[in-house]
Amino acid sequence: MVYNSNSARDWARRLGEGPWAVKAQIHAGGRGKGGGVKIAKTADEVKQFARDMFGMTLVTHQTGQEGKVVKRVLVEKGSNIADEFYVSFLVDRATDRVTLMASAEGGMDIEEVAASTPEKIFFESIDPVVGLTAFQARKVAFKLGFEIAQVKQAVPLLIGLYKTFVETDCSLLEINPLIQTAEGDLLCLDAKINFDENALFRHIRIRDLRDYDEEDPMEIEASQYDLSYIALDGNIGCMVNGAGLAMATMDIIKHYGGDPANFLDVGGGATIERVTEAFKIILSDDKVKGILVNIFGGIMKCDVIATGVITAAKEVGVTVPLVVRLEGTNVDLGKKMLAESGLNIIAADGMADAAEKIVNAVNG
Repeated sequence: MVYNSNSARDWARRLGEGPWAVKAQIHAGGRGKGGGVKIAKTADEVKQFARDMFGMTLVTHQTGQEGKVVKRVLVEKGSNIADEFYVSFLVDRATDRVTLMASAEGGMDIEEVAASTPEKIFFESIDPVVGLTAFQARKVAFKLGFEIAQVKQAVPLLIGLYKTFVETDCSLLEINPLIQTAEGDLLCLDAKINFDENALFRHIRIRDLRDYDEEDPMEIEASQYDLSYIALDGNIGCMVNGAGLAMATMDIIKHYGGDPANFLDVGGGATIERVTEAFKIILSDDKVKGILVNIFGGIMKCDVIATGVITAAKEVGVTVPLVVRLEGTNVDLGKKMLAESGLNIIAADGMADAAEKIVNAVNG
């Protein structure tokens, strides 16, 4: 991994004779089609390709039209590719098991293969007690069309990948492509790995690899307070407790003709501090033209939500319409606190009433 073009050239020379692959490092697939992967024949070409990539906005089918800015580049030795395959391990929620997914049609067009010829992708469900067996690994290897020499390589390779998946608490481990070289060797040429965030406390080294440049600053801020926050493209900020209620809130806003600016779940046991920070994060988004607070107080008490809203609103200053709908534990106290706060708050009864009021307020 390098951060300037001179380092890219130097690393290429240290890796030995070319060719070399120069790869833009962003959190998105489809980099090759977007110009983010280049094959260089000379060290000077490595430098030039790296120079062209640094600072470029790379647009792929996974980044959206806004793309992602390239700030780091990977230089690796080229491989003599004879064939490409696809292998991944993922959590199958239908079977509550880890599933091995594979295809002989690996490479950049695997999404097209999945859409147009799904029969070319096959699955192997793994018993959580036994793990991936040698028999299952051999079966997958033969389905991929490997000869005996490659099957002997594939079995320990697949078992090793499964072991990595389990021991590092992955939610996805994708090898694309798994290649067979002209010499008959199997190599994992590129990988995408997702980790279960709830298990990162067990993997400090993995947690420290987090690339903050690839994340939305507000999402980073939210994670510091254990808030579930995802930025969206709309203009109505949402603060809700519970993922299901958050999804329903976004749906009803869309139903009344509005567009949510975020998904923000403060959780069932949020503190006043967490609610305050959640409110500040919503208000820091310049796109937000109105805010809907939709809380059902079970474990989370309505007076705690009210205190957080009042505290944050007074600290930051609210210049956009604010609609609040509270139901549940201490709802009367929470409503009383909001009414006596001196803030310009639009009270709502029920989700439909709240959604209609915030959409009307935003649209004037």
